[in-house]
Amino acid sequence: MKIEKNVSYEADGKTYRIYDVTAEDPIQTRVRNHYFTQHQSQTVGFVQEMHKKWLKFDHAKMPILGCLDMLATFLDESDPDVDEANLIHAYQTAEKIRENHPDKPWMHLAGLIHDLGKIMSVWGEHQWAVTGDTYPVGCAPAESIVYGKASFQGNPDIDHIVYGTPMGMYEEKCGLEKLMMTWSHDEYMYQVLVNHGTTLPDEALYAIRFHSFYPYHSHNDYLQFQNERDIEMKSAIMMLNECDLYSKNDETPDIDALKPYYQSLIDKYVPGNVNW
Repeated sequence: MKIEKNVSYEADGKTYRIYDVTAEDPIQTRVRNHYFTQHQSQTVGFVQEMHKKWLKFDHAKMPILGCLDMLATFLDESDPDVDEANLIHAYQTAEKIRENHPDKPWMHLAGLIHDLGKIMSVWGEHQWAVTGDTYPVGCAPAESIVYGKASFQGNPDIDHIVYGTPMGMYEEKCGLEKLMMTWSHDEYMYQVLVNHGTTLPDEALYAIRFHSFYPYHSHNDYLQFQNERDIEMKSAIMMLNECDLYSKNDETPDIDALKPYYQSLIDKYVPGNVNW
């Protein structure tokens, strides 16, 4: 088996995030096809078009739990570890954070809603433009991105005089928040929350926005763009990420029993109808 560099993780006797470039089993084939399409298609121009399409927040108006219920049958094609609905995984993640960090209710809610941006695919968006690991466009891809730089062959930005360089269109230490990330559920959910006027603390918003940025938070790539705020906030990403990753095989939670607790957090931090 070929496992790409630094992408497999072990915990409790289980191995996570295996990306086998030659495997022919259905899940690995599905995941590989997802990422090759993402890497070849996500360009600066494409992301700009996605901003225009989705950041008008005119696709629906509904409360948080209403959106979450719409993910009851949604399966993430990019995930080699989960083959169940995202609704279940949302509560698994939230409950793992609640168990590990009982004093941080705002992060419990972040765990519940961190993947809600995947609603874009329920509404017809290609999963390669919604799910999976993220990275900045407008600069050269890091080798730690799953399947490596070879998977970007055919992406026109790779040979661009600016976008194909390590610094790309950015300045040193500009901060992650100044980067144009691949269009994804992370960025969309962050923007939805900000547009709504959420009272979630910065740590929660930052973790939601960058939880899929594995090349940075797990492999220390793209450090040329990191600033002091990023260094301070990185622990928030890891708090969410470890509970996201290592809750994927937990028992199915009793969602009906848990809803009142999470509704109380929603009422505090993201109340009412949300524009999506």
